[in-house]
Amino acid sequence: MSFDVAADAYDRFMGRYSVQLAPGLADLGGVHPGQSVLDVGCGPGALTAELVRRLGPDAVAAVDPSESFVAAASARHPGVDVRLASAEDLPYPDGVFDATFAQLVVHFMSDPVAGLSEMARVTRADGVVAACVWDLAGGRAPISPFWRAARELDCHAEDESGLAGARAGQLSELFEAAGLRRLEEAELSASVDYSSFEEWWGPFTLGVGPAGAYARALEEAELSALRERCRELLPEAPFTLQAFAWAARGLA
Repeated sequence: MSFDVAADAYDRFMGRYSVQLAPGLADLGGVHPGQSVLDVGCGPGALTAELVRRLGPDAVAAVDPSESFVAAASARHPGVDVRLASAEDLPYPDGVFDATFAQLVVHFMSDPVAGLSEMARVTRADGVVAACVWDLAGGRAPISPFWRAARELDCHAEDESGLAGARAGQLSELFEAAGLRRLEEAELSASVDYSSFEEWWGPFTLGVGPAGAYARALEEAELSALRERCRELLPEAPFTLQAFAWAARGLA
């Protein structure tokens, strides 16, 4: 899945949740001073920021297939080695990192097992690979109300619940298929306060990810109907949405 959008669009769409997931994923990966780590599919740098805070920029590398995200992450985190690359083809030799992370990325990899295998390849022996994916199948993602409304209005709407890692236990299955060992699972959460419905709805019109692409492809009347159905499904403003993600870690 391509994210050919501006970094600030992603920030508005998912960034407020991503920054909250980052500490939990870093904790799951056992990040501690002296390590060298890689952030795969870094986006504009939500997890990168947490890794820099713990380790310093010289100890952090990051990759993303989106040119706009690479530019944003580089600008936001001077000193971090940020490169344009996909998870399935990481531009590093074997075993150079102590830990490798993928936050909200595995479900968008073109080949998740290949991507996780690459993450394991660039991680030292007995180093940690860790990842998380929203509980899309369980309807507990930030975008779940959007897709519920879309499915009610359009029986052909393809939501994200079938993507890799989106259901309980699937990340561990993918980790095992990629050859990772001593697997552990966890659940991460984040919550965001919204002062109005429009604050929640607006980011869906920016074209970010599958939900944004779906919204942009609709005719005006269809989009309006979707907007109003989302309004009906959400609490009266102001409201808080809590979202949950499946997480897993394994040893390379």
